[in-house]
Amino acid sequence: MLGYQVKHESQAIAGVTALNIRSLLDRQQFSDDDGAAERMGISSAVWPLFGMVWPSGQQLAARVALRPVDPAERILEIGCGLALASLVAHRRGADITASDCHPLTATFLAENERLNALQPMPYRHGFWSAHEMQGGAPIAQPELRVDGRFDLIIGSDILYERDDSGALPWFIAQHANPGAQIWIVDPDRANRAAFTRQMAALGLNVKEERLDAPATLLSDAYKGRLLTYRCN
Repeated sequence: MLGYQVKHESQAIAGVTALNIRSLLDRQQFSDDDGAAERMGISSAVWPLFGMVWPSGQQLAARVALRPVDPAERILEIGCGLALASLVAHRRGADITASDCHPLTATFLAENERLNALQPMPYRHGFWSAHEMQGGAPIAQPELRVDGRFDLIIGSDILYERDDSGALPWFIAQHANPGAQIWIVDPDRANRAAFTRQMAALGLNVKEERLDAPATLLSDAYKGRLLTYRCN
C-alpha cells in the first residue's frame, strides 16, 4: 500500500463499542514519495509515529469515554495521530474536530471512520511552530487549518520534543475559549515541566492526576498523568 504496510486491531474502550482501527504494521514503515512529510520537517524516523496506537492515546480515549456529552461544547484534539480519542468522542455524539500535521492522518482517519460505520468528523491541519507563532506564512491553506476556539482541547503524548519557543502553548491559547479546559495525557516526558511553566505564563494553571495502571493479560503497565489546564 503506497510503500507501507498496515494492520487492523480491535480497540476496546470502556463505555463505547470496540473500535476497529487500521494502523501501520510497525515503526519501520515509511513512504513520502512526494516529499510532503519532508516539507513539514517530518523525518523518516518520526514519520510512522502518527500511525501507531500509543498507550497515552488509549488513556485519553478512556477518559473521553467517561465525559458527559454536551452538544453545545466544541472539542479539539491536537496531534491526534490515529485519533482514537476523537473517534470515541465522535461515536458518542460529541462535536469534535481532529487535527494533526502528518500528511496521511486524514486518510487513515477516513478509513477508520468507514471501518466503524461512522460519519466523517471535521478534520483540520493542526501545526504549531515558532515560525507561525512569529507571524510567518502558514504552511497549510487557510481553509484547511484549525480555526476558531474550543471549550475543550485534548492531546496525548505530544510533549516528546523540546519547545523552547513555546509554540505549543501559544497554539493552544489561540484556540481556547475563555474558561476552556485543556487535557494532556503525558507519559512522564521530561519536557512536561517546561510546558507547564509556559502554560502558566499564559494564565493556564495545571492540576495533575496520576494515571498509573498495572499490567494485565491484555495490556502493558502504564505510567503517566493527566494534565488539566484551565483558561481564566
